[in-house]
Amino acid sequence: MIVSGSASQALAAALARELEEPLAAVEYDRFPDGELLAAAPGVAEADPDRAVIVASTVSSDAHLELLQLQDAVREAGVEEVVTVLPYMGYGRQDAAFEPGHPVSARAVARAISTGTDRVLTVNPHETAVCEFFEPTATAVDAAGRLADPLPDDLTEPVFLSPDAGAIELAETARNAYGTGETDYFEKTRHSGTEVEISPSDVDVAGRDVVVVDDIIATGSTMSEAVGVLSERDADRLFVTCVHPLLARDAVTKLSRAGVEAIYGTDTIERGVDTVSVAPTLAGHL
Repeated sequence: MIVSGSASQALAAALARELEEPLAAVEYDRFPDGELLAAAPGVAEADPDRAVIVASTVSSDAHLELLQLQDAVREAGVEEVVTVLPYMGYGRQDAAFEPGHPVSARAVARAISTGTDRVLTVNPHETAVCEFFEPTATAVDAAGRLADPLPDDLTEPVFLSPDAGAIELAETARNAYGTGETDYFEKTRHSGTEVEISPSDVDVAGRDVVVVDDIIATGSTMSEAVGVLSERDADRLFVTCVHPLLARDAVTKLSRAGVEAIYGTDTIERGVDTVSVAPTLAGHL
């Protein structure tokens, strides 16, 4: 049985269809004092052997809601609890910034681990965060899904990652698309505030470019990179990412920079063209 967190309802429904498993009735409420209540009465009624909780932890409330759902399905007598984190909040805080600071990714992983038998998380920013879970979480690579919404007629496409460390994302998307080159952006720091961003090697003039990233948050760095591509006479520009956080005015920034379309997956439910990671997750369930 599939149990959905409030931030992942579309993906949970898609996964239920993919696996041909029932989707549990759930309830989300808030008491007058501000405390949350997430419940899964559908699980208690159906009495399944396994519950798969699908919950992107996009906020502190979503984290607490996940813990409540885990406890609720245990309370209902479920033997196996699988937790799917389409997007793992606090995953980028994988080290202490200064002495005395927490490793926040570890803290939330420990809390989540107490209520589950198994964890899957989609494209964590650093796969090392999977080691913080007990038992170890499985990182699911959904980057190949990013090729699906792209136009079929890209001209000599170039797939660019934001840095050398993320080149595998671009390669995975390119391989799924079936043709094109890959490259990455180099960042040259000239001062404390001045950073130059440019493709490392490939010529983009007259070619369609797809910028591939795992997460787009504010869009500031991405829009700057897209601006460089425009200056170098790239043709059509597309931005695609696994986790479309797209905080504040990110969509406006990217559109103003010349992006024709922004594509993301349904790990985070935002108002952009999406492709579902449900088939990829289903292969691990």
